[in-house]
Amino acid sequence: MDTYVAIGLVLFVLLLAGAAALLAPRRRRPPTPPQAPPRPGTGTIEAPQERMAPPVQTAPPVERAPVKKAPPAPPAPPVQAPPVEAPPPVEVAPPVEVAPPVEAVPTVETPAPTAGRLVRLRSRLSRSQNVFGKTMLALLSRDKLDDDTWDEVEETLIGADVGVEATTEIVARLRERARVVGTSSASELRTLLADELIAALAPDMDRTLKATPHDGRPAVVLVVGVNGAGKTTTCGKIARVLIADGHTVLLGAADTFRAAAADQLATWAGRVGAEVVRGPEGGDPAAVAFDAVKRGTEAGVDSVLIDTAGRLQNKVGLMDELGKVKRVIERHGPVDETLLILDATTGQNGLEQARVFTEVVDVTGVALTKLDGTAKGGIVIAVQRKLGIPVKLVGLGEGADDLAPFEPAQFVDALLGAEA
Repeated sequence: MDTYVAIGLVLFVLLLAGAAALLAPRRRRPPTPPQAPPRPGTGTIEAPQERMAPPVQTAPPVERAPVKKAPPAPPAPPVQAPPVEAPPPVEVAPPVEVAPPVEAVPTVETPAPTAGRLVRLRSRLSRSQNVFGKTMLALLSRDKLDDDTWDEVEETLIGADVGVEATTEIVARLRERARVVGTSSASELRTLLADELIAALAPDMDRTLKATPHDGRPAVVLVVGVNGAGKTTTCGKIARVLIADGHTVLLGAADTFRAAAADQLATWAGRVGAEVVRGPEGGDPAAVAFDAVKRGTEAGVDSVLIDTAGRLQNKVGLMDELGKVKRVIERHGPVDETLLILDATTGQNGLEQARVFTEVVDVTGVALTKLDGTAKGGIVIAVQRKLGIPVKLVGLGEGADDLAPFEPAQFVDALLGAEA
């Protein structure tokens, strides 16, 4: 048995030795450098051959002792992070409500009182002053008042639209007083002429606007006139006159045939804080007037102003429509005031307009506009004498407060101008 073991070991050693011999690097001989050709007469010297070194025996591999692996380290206990405190809840601000844009509130005007307004506007009658205050006084101041002079006086008055009938009466009375009293000074002549003109204007006529409420309902003022006379504008100015005198007013835009009329009236009303009742364009004017009076009664205002459509006095259909408006309004009660708006620059033509309107709606007063733009201030006398209707208001400019209550004495004083 030992013999076999010994033989096996020998064989094993031999195998290892053979393997080492195969694996060991062999030393290579360096290449022999080329030899120079021998010189003649020189012999060849042979280098001695190098001896091969004996093969180096490789030591047998050293067996390494098995390395024992270290036992695995026990797992580290889990590290518990300190609890993170949640931040306090952030209070969200409530959404900011954006206020809607505020509409600009129109400034409400306070009209100046009407008392003495005609005195403040006397300079607006400068054109008529040239006729009455200068021409007439110059004629009456002549040394001799003969028939030719009185004819000139008569022509001057007729040219100022006083009217033939009124002129005849005025001249006759002046001649008589001048003969009795005499014409010693310009101041006396001015007084004589002023007295006769005031008398021709019938100062005893009632010129107050019937704008006071009664029987539990507001006073109703119907405004009529032809196109172009300044009817809607004058209606807005009348509202200012009434408010200036302490009345509350509501306006009815019954001029449904003209698109801008209702807007124009609303603008005037907005300036004084008054309410406007309006209807659709082209609607029934009588219905608008009826609703305006009804609304005025509910609101408890003092006066309701009804602006009607401008119409020509020779248009029968339009005049019938105006009569219908009046009848519908009277379902609430009678119309208290019907004001006819006349353009002073139309002169005697305005008399025919006034006559036709009085037949339809029973005109109770006249508002004479554009009196500052004419030299024919005598139209005031002609209107009153021909129609028996008092002139209650006169327009002396385009300003909002240029409409003045008519006062005969102040008007004549303005016509004649300052005393010389």
